Amino acid sequence: MLSSVVIAMASAGPAYSIAATLGLIVAGVGLQAPIITILAFVPMLLIAYAYRELNASNADCGTAFTWATRAFGPRAGWMAGWGIIVADVLFMTNVAEIAGIYGFRLLGFESLAHDRLWTTVAGIVWIAVMTAICYVGIELSAAVQRWLLCLEIAVLILLAVTALVRAYTSAPPTALHVSASWFNPFEVSSGKTLTAGIVTAVFLYWGWDTAVSVNEETVDSARTPGRAAITSTVLLLVTYGLVSTSAQSFAGVGTSGIGLGNRDHAGDVLSGLGDAAFGSHGAGPFLSRLLILMVLTSAVACTQTSILPLARTVFSMAAHKAVPSQLARVHRRFLTPTWSTVCMGAVSIVVLVLLTLFSGNILADSIDAVGLAITFYYGLTGFACVWYYRRVLTHSARDFVFMGVLPGLGGLMMLVLFFYAAFYVYANPRYNTTSVDLPLIGRTGGATVVGLGALLLGFLLMLVVTREHSATLKLQRNLLPHTLPRVTALEAQSRYLPADSGSGVGGDWFDVIPLSGTRVGLIVGDVLGGGLRAAATMGRLRTGVQVLARLDLTPDELLSRLDDLVEQTAYEPGVGHARAHADEARGVTCLYAVYDPVSGRCSLACAGQSLLMVVEPFTGAADRPRVPPGPPLGMAGPPHESIELQLHPGTVVALFSRGLLQSADTPEAGIAQLARVLADFRRPLRELCDQAVATLLPGPVDEDATLLLARTRMLDQKQFAQWELAPDPAAVAVIRTTVGKQLDDWGLDDLAFTTELVLSELVTNAIRYVGGPIQVRLIRDRTLICEVSDVGHSAPNLHHAASDDEGGRGLFIIAQMTHRWGTRYTPTGKTIWTEQTLPPDRLPPDH
Repeated sequence: MLSSVVIAMASAGPAYSIAATLGLIVAGVGLQAPIITILAFVPMLLIAYAYRELNASNADCGTAFTWATRAFGPRAGWMAGWGIIVADVLFMTNVAEIAGIYGFRLLGFESLAHDRLWTTVAGIVWIAVMTAICYVGIELSAAVQRWLLCLEIAVLILLAVTALVRAYTSAPPTALHVSASWFNPFEVSSGKTLTAGIVTAVFLYWGWDTAVSVNEETVDSARTPGRAAITSTVLLLVTYGLVSTSAQSFAGVGTSGIGLGNRDHAGDVLSGLGDAAFGSHGAGPFLSRLLILMVLTSAVACTQTSILPLARTVFSMAAHKAVPSQLARVHRRFLTPTWSTVCMGAVSIVVLVLLTLFSGNILADSIDAVGLAITFYYGLTGFACVWYYRRVLTHSARDFVFMGVLPGLGGLMMLVLFFYAAFYVYANPRYNTTSVDLPLIGRTGGATVVGLGALLLGFLLMLVVTREHSATLKLQRNLLPHTLPRVTALEAQSRYLPADSGSGVGGDWFDVIPLSGTRVGLIVGDVLGGGLRAAATMGRLRTGVQVLARLDLTPDELLSRLDDLVEQTAYEPGVGHARAHADEARGVTCLYAVYDPVSGRCSLACAGQSLLMVVEPFTGAADRPRVPPGPPLGMAGPPHESIELQLHPGTVVALFSRGLLQSADTPEAGIAQLARVLADFRRPLRELCDQAVATLLPGPVDEDATLLLARTRMLDQKQFAQWELAPDPAAVAVIRTTVGKQLDDWGLDDLAFTTELVLSELVTNAIRYVGGPIQVRLIRDRTLICEVSDVGHSAPNLHHAASDDEGGRGLFIIAQMTHRWGTRYTPTGKTIWTEQTLPPDRLPPDH
């Protein structure tokens, strides 16, 4: 906790921030500088609460990038991460030059401190040194910061107390007594001035989120970083309030001498203030020199602690494949992000050189540009917190306040500050020390050009970077069923939640497949990996399942055939990336079930671990039937095995992917949550789906999540009839008469001729070629289904009979007179079935 607070405060760089910012604030708002530093604390504290709540749910070093991605999608997440990159890079260019200037002053080389070339060279050296320290490890960084910060705060407090005492004892001509008007924001001359001052003062507090950026390297990562963020902002408020008040009381706000309004000292108010406050006798010169050292060490510390969140944000973006994945490498010994740390240090050096050439006063303009980037990604994080927790805000008053109200207000404040400063304050060329003549716009302030230009560059890069995720998501949704088919056997509802990044989306699929005899197939599958390859693999497997299912294969046989398809794809010749494609298909898990509404029996088989829940229609008790685990597709192992369940009408069956349980502490806890939701099984399936998703996945997801719910039905006994026949030719005439009477009772006498012809042919073939008992069944559903079952295991083949063939024309005639036909195998033989289309006015009432 101590190290986290130290890193957070050191990232804000109290001594450096006061030196570089207090003069700018006073120049803008005058005597109201103390209240401006206090007001800037309010949105920072609110955003710190957003960081704390989001970190408690997802301790990812990508912070704003990760959370905005999970809340709003990869594009918003990319822009949040880019905002962090822009703020840190621009800040390092500023603070490194400050470190160079103060380094020369400490050594007594005042001429070099005013030379742009040498201060830039010194800044480059400081960035390189601090990058090396961050490369070596977070523990070394924290140890260095602890000593530097303690000494820095001690000197600042000593300066504040000395200045305040002297203002009331041996006061210089510029001294003022502390007044209540200094803390009245309504004394500020205009709203524009007030907003500009707050945006500048935001820079004072910025940096505390470094404590959260190193959350994955922190003990108790879910709580300590968030607490450190809030604690550090409060400590910064006390420090800044004391120093700004005492400095203004001692030096005044004049525009000459040691006055804080002197623009010659706007970038460094502490040097002259220290000389005047400590004096030139006794320990005064030593303390003045120590103050310069503190500003130098503060600037150096800021350089180091800016690299930490910058490198870790890029590391997280690389891990989520938002930037090249090479940047996600970790050093084996130091356990720090290697490429991201080195690359971001190099990028900062390049930007320092470019901005030095571009801007006439890099210090002031880059600070303002940093303020725009800060308010942008802080505001986005505040809104992300509200949206991320939107489903749980009403659970308690605490959740409503700390997850909703406070982050929402913080985000709104940051949004107002961003737009007002960017388009009304900083865009004015007279406000900035530099300006640019833009086409169609005219002369614009340098801070707006640098700040918005950097964010615009990130927007253009975002369109390229997120292209694969958008394409994958579009492909995935086009391959999945848009609506589930209406079937007599059951009522079904589904939910599919895509992952929040291209590295996760693409792997899940589900389907409801109408089968012969009013049966229906249900499947939920999960392809390993993500991206376009996983989506393409999913589409290929879903198509394979649909084709194999319509062959009326048993669940275990279908999975065995699908396994063969995966193996064939893995070793397909002529594919340049056969191994990569094979890796996507291997290890696929899926559960396939076939439900028969006539008998109420459900056959199931699974590849991999089954994720199935059955809720009884009388008690609401949830059960997880044990389906024999088969090997995942493409993996060697024992053959797949089917089981059979007897389901009552109204039973709720839930098939789901492992992604549905990803937010639970353990899979068992997630399954228990799902069971509690489904216990209210009488609710409409649509509501059950929504409630299950809201309970198990209150926020966005890291991987695809799929839920398929089905409520079973039994076919009304008035909708089907069946007869047992002996293998006697005389039985053909009997069944023709019996079926004709049944059709007349159903009001389908116009189909009697075709039906009798079909049954005559099928029953005659069964008697002639098979023998044994024969079963005939008629089912009146959306179609008229005729089924003839026998004990034979050889299926007839449809072919064109030659003119001199004695047989083979019967099946051809059947195929021409019916809508479709087929054969399915049973444990005792086979069933040949046909379907005839019914006119709309002859459909059962519920259809």
